[in-house]
Amino acid sequence: MNENPGFAGLSPSVRISGDGHGGHDLAPSADGVAPAASPRAEPVAPHGQYSGVWLSRYEYFSSGREGTFTGLHHVVVLQHGNRLTVRSLPGSSDSPLTMDLELDGAVVTGTWTEQTAREGYYSGARYHGAIQLLVEPTGRRIAGKWVGFGKDFDVNTGPWELVFQDTSTNKATLNRYNRRPEAP
Repeated sequence: MNENPGFAGLSPSVRISGDGHGGHDLAPSADGVAPAASPRAEPVAPHGQYSGVWLSRYEYFSSGREGTFTGLHHVVVLQHGNRLTVRSLPGSSDSPLTMDLELDGAVVTGTWTEQTAREGYYSGARYHGAIQLLVEPTGRRIAGKWVGFGKDFDVNTGPWELVFQDTSTNKATLNRYNRRPEAP
């Protein structure tokens, strides 16, 4: 009997453990049992209004350059009920970023895509993956982790945060943020 139907090569002895940074990641388990989450019937209403300009900041490790790097973008967040669409302002980076997210109370889950700069280190490669974030009680910071693929058929992860900048999405405000963000 296959203990991992449809997932050949995955070890049955995997469990969740602390990642040393306040979160949890997969780790080997002596008994092979991983905790299961119970699904919710309906999403919880969003906590607040998140439309506006935010600073997007994520970290990733570059195996080719053997170092950790930070991606920064000013992004426009538009909220429609429990859905958030996130688009980078064109002047904030040479690598356009998009996110499609869903709010469930303080939990934000969705997907991200980044088209890297043609003249940059990654030569116009398109990266994409999943993301899960938590809204802080102030509603001014949303932080969590991204997951995505690497060049050697591996899966990578790292921290990602959105930090509130301005509620306005009018032309003057967007022009003011249509520039490269300064590193915090």
